[in-house]
Amino acid sequence: MATGFILDPTAKRADDITSPGPDAGSLAGKRVGFRLDRMWRAWDWISEGWAEKFRAAGADVVFWRSGGRSGDEGERHAADYEAFLNSIDIAVVGLANCGSCTGWTVRDAIQAANHGLPTTAIATKNFEVFAHEIAARGGRSGLRVHVLPYPLNEQRREDVELIGEAHFEGVLETMGANLNATAEAAE
Repeated sequence: MATGFILDPTAKRADDITSPGPDAGSLAGKRVGFRLDRMWRAWDWISEGWAEKFRAAGADVVFWRSGGRSGDEGERHAADYEAFLNSIDIAVVGLANCGSCTGWTVRDAIQAANHGLPTTAIATKNFEVFAHEIAARGGRSGLRVHVLPYPLNEQRREDVELIGEAHFEGVLETMGANLNATAEAAE
């Protein structure tokens, strides 16, 4: 009788990082970077609303839009993203709202987390489980993921902005962030 080996495709990585990484803490005086994409206007609207609130709390906010991923354009994109990560203190990466978008969102969030940045990936409800699965396969099962409702992009701007407003406190909690320096000192 022959002996065989069965490989478990669901095995966890030995080098998996289960920690979510550092909390964002007080936003005052920090540079928050929003990673956008070309697909989801709803994420543009929500990130614009959150950025206004972050600025009111004393943060500097910048945006970076994802681009091509292959060839010369992909190499420029990778270098630009690396420079973006080196210029920020906190990363908010979205939007995981389809299969490939979830893959790239989580990949970019993992890269930010691997830089030591407080990082939060943003996903819609239908892609929440997939985002966590990709994070685990990428070696960062503890990656922070904040979940927005689905569908999102098909809604009117004013409705999406209300959703962003309703999720603002939740994203702060997911990020481990607060809006003022005195709250951090009191802890």
